[in-house]
Formats: sequence, structure tokens, C-alpha cells
Amino acid sequence: MIDFVIVGAAQAGLSMAYFLKQNQKDFLIIDREDEIGASWLNRWDSLKLFTPTEFNHLIGMPFPAPKGHYPDKYEVAAYFKTYVDKFDFPVQLNTLAQHIEKKDTHFIIKTNQQEITCKHVIIATGPFHIPYTPKFHNKLSDSIYQVHSNYYKNSDQLQKGSTLVVGGGDSGFQILDEISRNTSETTYFSGSTDIRTLPQEFLGKTLWWWFTKTGFLSFSKNSWIGKKINQSKQPIIGTDVKTIIKRANITLVGHTIDAELNTIKTATAELTDIKNIVWATGYKPNFNWIDNLELTDDGYPKHSRGISTTEGLYFIGLPWLHTRGSATLGGIKKDAAYLANKIL
Repeated sequence: MIDFVIVGAAQAGLSMAYFLKQNQKDFLIIDREDEIGASWLNRWDSLKLFTPTEFNHLIGMPFPAPKGHYPDKYEVAAYFKTYVDKFDFPVQLNTLAQHIEKKDTHFIIKTNQQEITCKHVIIATGPFHIPYTPKFHNKLSDSIYQVHSNYYKNSDQLQKGSTLVVGGGDSGFQILDEISRNTSETTYFSGSTDIRTLPQEFLGKTLWWWFTKTGFLSFSKNSWIGKKINQSKQPIIGTDVKTIIKRANITLVGHTIDAELNTIKTATAELTDIKNIVWATGYKPNFNWIDNLELTDDGYPKHSRGISTTEGLYFIGLPWLHTRGSATLGGIKKDAAYLANKIL
């Protein structure tokens, strides 16, 4: 019987492992991937953090890069591997948690490798579970190459011809930028362009310095201002959207409405020349593999700062677990410290 099992070996799980290790607890981290940092390495090749080095430190070990540097995904993955080695965490890779149920005072975790019995479970799988694409994507012709941003690596994946990028978040605009730079073919953009953008630096300071100074990242989700921030449309950070969408080879078509074979209906046009679609349309949460878990209307676990309604079951790494900073590398340590203090 293990005291604690942490499901997920990225920043949230590693932050919790630090506190368990410091308190000499018996624990195991399991992760479905075959290497530490895979959740970052699996994203597109040119991905970089929006946060500079000084705001990316996990508890107990600074991020190894100069101040003001914006790390890429390879640097983040390498940092995680070094972090695991430094603190000698017990990690079992290639282990997918398929089902969790509570029996009396303990949990049984069924995985693709074995059954694990433990007293406490900490779910640290993050918010990105099921890549979402609209249902009508199944009506498209097989001749059109479709890829969700979760599986997009670079523009070399694409067929020759026009590409439609769907989705107006950070991922969508970064991918739109990359594809339109690397081809002379038409790149269509489907999504809202009525968005706020924020530069990575302002008046000689990084945006994150200003966020920290003003307390923007520290407002509780239950506070009045925290609720306003959470409910507002998130700005695009560090991507010059206005310049990108003015490129000669980019055509704006509004929201995508429907599709049939080789025809895609959008708010402003019917497109018949599309050879590729990148769906940067986000994710849906999936916690159906946890028995008797109370969920909110949007599919996330009911919890109080990570403490679920099931005794002994905890969550970390969820969006707005407590504050806007909960979603950042540097902010996760505060959530982990609070949760560890409550658990231990």
C-alpha cells in the first residue's frame, strides 16, 4: 500500500512530488508517456513560453537560463528531466491510469501495467485532455489533410495548396504566423480578430513583471476581480496579431460554420480550394475514468483549492485552480505548497 500516487509527471505533478519528498513520504509518480517532458515535446516545434526565465522556476531549482530568456519546449522538457534526477523522484513511465475507484479508506488505480493500491491520489494531468474539433469535420473529404494543434508539428506536414487555420487563441495565431511565413499559398484564418493583444515587454519590463507587480496573477478566482478576469476573453500575449493578419497571403473568413466534402462554409465565404486544415480549437476535459467524481457544469472536478469532494483525492494543475497564476510554471509552486500543507 503506497501512501500517495501522483498521476502526471509534468510541472504540477513534479511540484507536488517535491513536497512529498521533503516530508519523506512514500509516493510514486505515474505517467502515460515514455519520457519526462513529453507533454511539452509533443507540441509544435516552434513553441515557446510566454513567460521569461525568472517566472518559470519550480520549487527548489531555478530554471537554467538567463533572465529575460523565453524558453522553447525542448528547454522546458530538459528542465523537467533534470528536476526529476536532482530530487530522485520515483517515476513509472508508460503507465496510463485507466480507472480509479475508492474502496473504504484506500484507492485502487487500474493502469495498463498493473493495479496500484494507495491511500491518497493526486491528479496532475492538466487541462488538456481530449482535442476538440467540431463534429462536421467528419463530413470533409479524405483528400483534405486535417490535424488538431495538439498533433501539429510544423508546416512540413501540410500538403501543397491552401491551408485553413481554425481557432483564435494563442495556439491558433502562432500556427497561423508560422504557416503563412513558410508558404506563398493562401492561408485562410477562421476565428475572431476582435481580440486584445499584449506585448511581452512594456516600458523596459516584461509583461510578467507588470503582472506580478500589480497582483494580476494573485487574485483568487472567488474574488470580485478574479471573477472578472476569469470571465473576460483572454488576451493574446507576445504575438503581433494585427501585423500577421495583414499579410498578403492571409485571407480572413470569420467563423467556420459547416462543411461537406471539399466545401467549407464560413461566415463570409464558401471555400473550395482547401488542402489542409489545422484545428486550433482547444480541448475538452475528461475525468470519466474516476469513479463517483463530482463535476462542475463545464466538466471539471468540484474542489476547493485542489481538495475534491472525495476524501483523499486531490487535483493540481487545473486552469484557475486558485488564481490566474495557477496555469504558469512559476505559479504552480504556490498551489502545490498550499495543497501539501493541507494534505500533510
